[in-house]
Amino acid sequence: MYTGLPPRDHGIVGNGWLYRDTQEVRFWQQSRRLIQGELFYERYETAKMFWWFNQATNARYGATPKPHYGCDGSKAFDVLDWTTCDLTGKLGPFPFFAFWGPGAGIASSNWIADATAIVMREKQPQLTLCYLPHLDYDFQRLDHQDPARVAEVDAAAGRVIDAANEIDAKVVVVSEYGLTRVNRPVHLNRVLRQNGFLRTRMGPFGEALLVPECEAVAVADHQVAHVYVRNPQNIDTVAKLLRDVPGVAAVVPPGELQLDHPRSGELIVLADSDAWFTYYYWNDDRDAPDFARTVDIHRKPGYDPCELFMTSRARAAARLLQKKIGMRYKMDVIPLDATLVRGSHGLLANNPNDGPLVIGPGEPPADMTGFPAYVDSLL
Repeated sequence: MYTGLPPRDHGIVGNGWLYRDTQEVRFWQQSRRLIQGELFYERYETAKMFWWFNQATNARYGATPKPHYGCDGSKAFDVLDWTTCDLTGKLGPFPFFAFWGPGAGIASSNWIADATAIVMREKQPQLTLCYLPHLDYDFQRLDHQDPARVAEVDAAAGRVIDAANEIDAKVVVVSEYGLTRVNRPVHLNRVLRQNGFLRTRMGPFGEALLVPECEAVAVADHQVAHVYVRNPQNIDTVAKLLRDVPGVAAVVPPGELQLDHPRSGELIVLADSDAWFTYYYWNDDRDAPDFARTVDIHRKPGYDPCELFMTSRARAAARLLQKKIGMRYKMDVIPLDATLVRGSHGLLANNPNDGPLVIGPGEPPADMTGFPAYVDSLL
C-alpha cells in the first residue's frame, strides 16, 4: 500500500520475520527503512498518525506509540510526537492499554482521531494518514461482527472527516484486510518439534525456543506462516509433513505468492479459512515461557491474538496492587487457550466484501498496488 510494489520488492513479508543474520524472530518493528522502494507519502507534506513503520520516516508530522523502558524492566507508556501540537498536553496521556491487550477498545481510536483532527486544523498538511485500530479488536474476540463496534469507530472517523472538510481535504477510507471467522488454532511449531526439527531449552523461566539450533521453525502470523528450513535438503520433507496437518490448506514456495524475498521463509503455509496459526512451541502449558502469559509483542516469536483476552480480572487487580506497593510482579493474565480466538486474516477473501477495500472519490484502485497512484491522482 505504501509503495505499489508486491512484497518480493518492498520486503515487508509479514508483521514479523526471522532475521537470518542474528537468528532472531522480531515482530512489530517500526523503522521506515525496513521498507524497500519509494513511499508515496514522502512526495508530500504528510502527517502520519499512528500508521506503522513510523520511525526514521520523512513524514513532516507524525505521532506513534513508544514506551520508555527502565533498566529494571519497568515500562512507562508514551507516544513520540513530532507534530509540535502538544498532543498529550491537549488530550491527556495516550490510553496505551486500550491500544493493545485485554483492555483494547475504542479509547485508543478516539484519542488518535482527536489528535489527527488537531494536527489537520493546526498544520493543514497536504496528506494525512490516520490509523483507527478499533475494529481489529472485538472482531478477533467475538463470534459475530458487532455493528455497535462499527458505529463507535464511525463516530471517531467522523471527527477526522469534519477536520478534513474544514481544510478542504478529500477523504479516502482504506483497509488492508477483513477479518474472517475462525475456530481452529493450528500449532505448527509443535508439529515441527515432535518430528525433530525444532529445539528448545528448559530454564528457570520456562522453555525457550532455540532458533539458531532449529532445523525448521514456523513464524506464525494470523493465517499465514513463514517456515524457515536450515538445510535445503529438508525442504521437501518439511513441506510434506506440514501439508498433512489438519487446518493447513497449502504449503507453497514463496514465489507463488510474490513473497520470494530474502526475509521470507523457504516455505509459506496457508491455513484453512476457519483456522489460524499459533506460535506455540511447548508441549505442556506448565512448560510455557513466562512471557507467554503476558502482553509481550516483541519477545514472542509470532503473533499472539490471545493477548486480547484475560484469564481473571481478580488476578490482574492483584498484580496491579503488587506494582503499586513497589513489589516485583509479572502481569501474567493472558490465557493460553487459543480456541478463544474468533477472527483472523491473511488469506485471499472468497467474498470481495471481506477483503481489502478503498472507498473514496473518483475510481478507487482494484487492488492495493494501485493505491499510491490513486492518492497521487487526488492531490
